[in-house]
Amino acid sequence: MNLDGSGLEVFARGVRSTVGFDWHPKTHQLWFTDNGRDRLGDDLPPDELNYAPLKGLHFGYPYCHGMGIPDPEFGSKRKCEEFVPAAMALGPHVAALGMRFYTGTMFPDEYRNQIFIAEHGSWNRSTPVGRRVTVVRLENNRGVKYEVFAEGWLQGNRAWGRPVDVLVMPDGAMLVSDDQAGVIYRISYKR
Repeated sequence: MNLDGSGLEVFARGVRSTVGFDWHPKTHQLWFTDNGRDRLGDDLPPDELNYAPLKGLHFGYPYCHGMGIPDPEFGSKRKCEEFVPAAMALGPHVAALGMRFYTGTMFPDEYRNQIFIAEHGSWNRSTPVGRRVTVVRLENNRGVKYEVFAEGWLQGNRAWGRPVDVLVMPDGAMLVSDDQAGVIYRISYKR
């Protein structure tokens, strides 16, 4: 879309409930989170991290969900192999919201150009999950590892916070917004 609202075009299809997106700092290609469908059980489907290097891709919704899981209502209409698979399956119902590539210099080099994701947390699982910040490690535009970076907002079945978004500051620190506690955390690293 142009700044005046003209020239609107569809870049990708089959995306469900995307909140966070960012462009790779070197390739300038689009990466985004995608919240998985509800009411398929505690452990299905996973939320997704997706990669759209070019216009016109279809990511499967409403026919298929993360890890090639056909939708119970619409899955018989299309095959999951027709669609672009997720770059990384995230936890089921973690509510992957905001995400950013780490472009700062404060954290160790292993975090540079990796993806940080604010996981808001489940509302419909028998055992809550999410409510943390994770990092997806990339190699050659492929997600190769998904790990916890910061946690503690969820203590057993009780939560005192819900991360919403992440932002890299000019000094390299990371800000994490929390809409349950109504605060913004600053995560820094000292060598």
